[in-house]
Amino acid sequence: MSQINFKIDKDKCIHCGLCEKDCVAQIIHLDADKIPNITNEDQEKCIKCQHCLAVCPVGAISIFDKNPENSNPCNNFPNDEQVLNLIESRRSVRQYKHENLPKETLDKLKNMLKYTPTGCNNHSLHISIIDDVDVMDRFRNRTNNTIKKLFLSKKINAIVKKFASYKSAFLNGDDVIFRNAPHMIVVSAPISAPCVNEDPIIALSYFELYAQSLGVGTLWCGFAQICLKLFPELCEFLEIPNGYKPGYVMLFGPSDVKYTRTTQPEEIQITSVKGSKDLDKMSGLNKLKRYFWNTIR
Repeated sequence: MSQINFKIDKDKCIHCGLCEKDCVAQIIHLDADKIPNITNEDQEKCIKCQHCLAVCPVGAISIFDKNPENSNPCNNFPNDEQVLNLIESRRSVRQYKHENLPKETLDKLKNMLKYTPTGCNNHSLHISIIDDVDVMDRFRNRTNNTIKKLFLSKKINAIVKKFASYKSAFLNGDDVIFRNAPHMIVVSAPISAPCVNEDPIIALSYFELYAQSLGVGTLWCGFAQICLKLFPELCEFLEIPNGYKPGYVMLFGPSDVKYTRTTQPEEIQITSVKGSKDLDKMSGLNKLKRYFWNTIR
């Protein structure tokens, strides 16, 4: 099994069949001695999820030269109230200290990103991180100066329309887009990825909550995302590979504001589905409306 290097420690294996049951590609089968096995023909079907390594209760499985001894146990979770408080306490931070985060914190944030899920286990994301405030200032100045020039030239431009209400702030030199943040992360996906639009958002959602747990402020930055779309040279600055689409942008860094309590949001619309509607009686007009709402954006 040279391709995926699927190995079983027969002395440890308890023949429980959990790996066979949980295999996403359904390519693991127990042989006559109830030892897990993958045939040479089935190796290409493996999606590299490593579920077999993770589910084995005795650590008898290794795959892709990943040994169970090098994995962390799944038994050190915060309780539900702690997780909920972390979610409740999340704030969009727009005030930052203009200084780098400690290297240890940056390394933790970077190392976490490899655990974020992707559609079809594609795992082909590209992460651009500006982890130095001086580099961030160069990116910030380039972007802000470009927008100011467009305002001063009075050209009809999509970016001018987007930022029209902030014209005076831009011309005064205010950092409307980046809010003095020292760091920025951009997650991109190949345009061929099964979930090219969704995967970057998922990754940044994980990043944001982990950053929150480390006391790091974050801000989803739609303005910066617009700039990446309209100024392709910024993608070059961020070293985004050809064929990759920047999914979204997040600013982050040491917060210069401290929130002492959670907010009290309004209730959201939640439907407990009863499944009582007769779908066969749905009118053609209502179907067309649904098609429209489902595809408009």
